[in-house]
Amino acid sequence: MCLLFRPFCADPCSASVQWDVPWLPVALQLQKMANKVEQQRVPSLPRQKSFIPPQIPNPFVHEINLSPVNKLKMVLCGLFLLPLRVILFMIVLLVSWLVAAIATCCCPEKNEKPLEGWRRKVTQTLIGSLGRLLFFSMGFHVRVEGKPATPSDAPILLVAPHSSFFDAIAVIVSGMPSSVSRAENISVPIFGRILRALQPVLVSRVDPDSRKNTINEIKKRATSGGEWPQVLIFPEGTCTNRSCLISFKPGAFHPGVPVQPILLRYPNIQDTVTWTWQGFSVEKLLLLTLCQICTNVTVEFLPVYVPSEEEKKDPFLYAHNVRHTMAQALGLPVTDHTYEDCRLMMTAGELTLPMETGLVEFTKISKKLNLKWDSIKKQLEVFASIAGSCKGGRIGIEEFANHLKLPVSDVLRELFSLFDRNKDGTIDFREYVIGVAILCNPANTEETIKMAFKLFDVDEDGSITEDEFSSLLQSSLGVPDLDVSKLFRDMDADNSGKISYEEFRNFSLNHPEYAKLFTTYLEHQRYYAYMLECEEKEDYNVMVQSAANKLCPISNEEERISVSDKKED
Repeated sequence: MCLLFRPFCADPCSASVQWDVPWLPVALQLQKMANKVEQQRVPSLPRQKSFIPPQIPNPFVHEINLSPVNKLKMVLCGLFLLPLRVILFMIVLLVSWLVAAIATCCCPEKNEKPLEGWRRKVTQTLIGSLGRLLFFSMGFHVRVEGKPATPSDAPILLVAPHSSFFDAIAVIVSGMPSSVSRAENISVPIFGRILRALQPVLVSRVDPDSRKNTINEIKKRATSGGEWPQVLIFPEGTCTNRSCLISFKPGAFHPGVPVQPILLRYPNIQDTVTWTWQGFSVEKLLLLTLCQICTNVTVEFLPVYVPSEEEKKDPFLYAHNVRHTMAQALGLPVTDHTYEDCRLMMTAGELTLPMETGLVEFTKISKKLNLKWDSIKKQLEVFASIAGSCKGGRIGIEEFANHLKLPVSDVLRELFSLFDRNKDGTIDFREYVIGVAILCNPANTEETIKMAFKLFDVDEDGSITEDEFSSLLQSSLGVPDLDVSKLFRDMDADNSGKISYEEFRNFSLNHPEYAKLFTTYLEHQRYYAYMLECEEKEDYNVMVQSAANKLCPISNEEERISVSDKKED
């Protein structure tokens, strides 16, 4: 709504016709021209290629569909192999815990100093061997391709795609380097003690300073000259279904040191290892995997990636180029999804929307539109209130009109089409976020809101009555019998029968869709007026030429000679 007055503040030379008020009598003539010039209008919202939806709509979902034959095989394996595997698994796990407890005894919980001497050898050799035996007890067949780099050649190891808790096999095959892990994992019984022996870099998603501290710790270890073990990082930061590579976190690339990419593949007919946000739980996946005859995994070590000077200065460029290299080797596409998309996905589920509704490629959208996660979450809540009764988590024209408490009109349809970027007749959450940010929010300034309020306040008494409010909306939308009582009551917060500037301002900021609604109408007015003026000039020129021909008729011979002369000239 705050864009309403904006066209009147433009440079008077920028349009052929100037307006005093938006409901001049000429509007009746303009309406007759609407159908003629409508097809010539160009949508004001550019369709940038950078906002094209990703090829992979939801990399955070994985469903397992077992055929009757596969179910029968799993039952048979469960009867014979499962008991043996569980017993062997528990024995190896307890021995590993005992060795880890010995290696870390009398050591502070915080990793202030690296393990040295016999402690490091026990960790790298004995726990590493027990780790291989642990995966063997679960039926894993590990194939290694390439050669691990030394700490001096590549202080940091990068593993992708990250799709399962079974990806820990990369740590064992790489020689037991330190890993970056969630702080909560240290508290897990038995596994927490084994993880502690590896001296991980702990990340807390609750601590606001955790990101900064993590980057500093990675820098310290990567530049220690071999004092600390190599650091192994899953740069995606969360699990996916391996259908693509999502955005890499820049933390591993801040030190600017060489890295060695490591690829993980699970070439199995039945995928029981993928653990995503929407799918089977840890317990079910573990049980299904233990009931397989064999689970294949391939760990491939790519050549060490040495950054250029430009990449050392720009961690995001470094991360982008390394991801591109790994994606090419895997033959996978890339998307800009991140862990924040997972959070939005879970929020969408809580709002009774399809979970994939919240996937907007947060990194790309937030960077290009300068939006924070809290802001996008708030918009998701508004979107849910509009699309709550709509199937598939999408907004149709009727739901859009009901949200604005306005009837479906030509102006409303054009606004809807600006939001509907792919022209499928509906608005998804991604389109809604982009539309609000590009179309509506830029004009929500104090100055434009004041000017819009003055335009509504016809008698300049400092408030807007329902009659004043209704007359402008009826003219703007071209609906003479428009009932705006519901909308007026929403704006009239104190039920005084009048809208104060404070009420008008708060409503405008909280409902930015109205801004572009009125702007669209005013753009129509200015464009139709310009076309009308051009048409009047054309009619005038035709009339003058006709009169001149009557006063001074030109013979056919003279006309032929004149035309011939012009051609020669």
